[in-house]
Amino acid sequence: MRVPVKAMLGLAMAVTVQLADAQQATGPLSPVEQQIVAEIHAHAPQALELLRQSVLINSGTMNQPGVRAVGKLFRDQFDALGFQTRWIELPPEMRRAGHLLAERPATSAGRGKRLMLLGHLDTVFEPGNTTPAWEPQPEADGKVLRIKGQGVSDMKGGNVIIVEALRALQQVGALEGTRIAVMLTGDEEEAGDPKTISRGDMVDLAKRSDVALSFEGSITNKDGMAAATVGRRSTAFFELEVKARQAHSMGVFGPGGYGAIYEAARILDAFRQQVVEPGLTFNPGVILGGTEVGYDDAASRGSAFGKTNVIANTVTVKGDLRYLDYAQRDRAQARMREIVAQSLPGASATVNFRDSYPPMAVTPGNLKILAQYSQASQDAGLGPIGAVPPESRGAGDIQFVAPYIDSLDGLGASGGGAHSPNEYLEVPSIERSAIRAALLIYRLTRQD
Repeated sequence: MRVPVKAMLGLAMAVTVQLADAQQATGPLSPVEQQIVAEIHAHAPQALELLRQSVLINSGTMNQPGVRAVGKLFRDQFDALGFQTRWIELPPEMRRAGHLLAERPATSAGRGKRLMLLGHLDTVFEPGNTTPAWEPQPEADGKVLRIKGQGVSDMKGGNVIIVEALRALQQVGALEGTRIAVMLTGDEEEAGDPKTISRGDMVDLAKRSDVALSFEGSITNKDGMAAATVGRRSTAFFELEVKARQAHSMGVFGPGGYGAIYEAARILDAFRQQVVEPGLTFNPGVILGGTEVGYDDAASRGSAFGKTNVIANTVTVKGDLRYLDYAQRDRAQARMREIVAQSLPGASATVNFRDSYPPMAVTPGNLKILAQYSQASQDAGLGPIGAVPPESRGAGDIQFVAPYIDSLDGLGASGGGAHSPNEYLEVPSIERSAIRAALLIYRLTRQD
């Protein structure tokens, strides 16, 4: 399966045109926008302190009390900004803490785009993790430009940026009459199943919004330009089951057939060579083969038994499948099924697929929001914003809402090492990202 390049070239052309539009000469900030920027600068120490407080509360996804405590910390911030807040409970059997929802009070004089802002309260660092929670990294002159810690950039820094952007708007009177909702989920790192429930309120909010902005970490693209996310690949799974005749190994390649392991190897290598498109990947994460195989999905652990003088009769393969859009998914799945059906003698196989996170397709609407974000950044003297290739980011909450509304991700803090003991945040990025976000929100809430 080779590349249908016309669509890819068209997409590249659209990105280039949109960014060219966004990179026109910097325009002046209005007096109100100048006040917004000044408010963010003035409040920078308090913003860093809010980040510190949130990071010192362990909120690993499975630590429900910790997630709720971080939710309470941010809920207090939104209450003080005049938002109506509530905690969304999830069924106890899902073993998740729930989500925080904050909304501007509804008014008949509402104006501008209806915005939903997304963040998450949880981290991958469960209680007992030895990674230091908060570890400033001072420079030679004593300045702290980088902080290491649990979830500093993924994504408690992003949550703080949401608060700081909205606080600046509130201070200059620019929140009045706006229609803004904020959802901070409690299980982004490991979303509860079924996702129709764990993400049901988010989808409902999207259906009554116009634009979604998500504050996962900001990154730099290959050209060294600050970049935001206009597309993300799906997260899905495949399961390959292979059966064969068990027999003495001396008969392999003959009447006894090739066995399940050779058949699995044939299939996987054919996937690698024949199911090829830009942005499409599939990873066989675990494989078990022999005459007795068992796999525990909940524990992601399995066992296998076999002897070297016996032709293996069974193989199980578990893997993930990531695609840019549903058309690409359907092409890949169809070709994979064709490959599976071309069995070696004495063997047979089946492949099954399961979707998890939907893809966030690159759309003209997403590119338009990126162009406006880039223009706001340039107007503030912070330079243009490029686009992150969809295949370079993992799954995120925004993918559940992107099918319904224009969406942009990556508005959060800059840093690196996410999900590792070396996770860090660049301190100046709190101010930079809050300024960009506040200006974008201000302008969107004044558009029809």
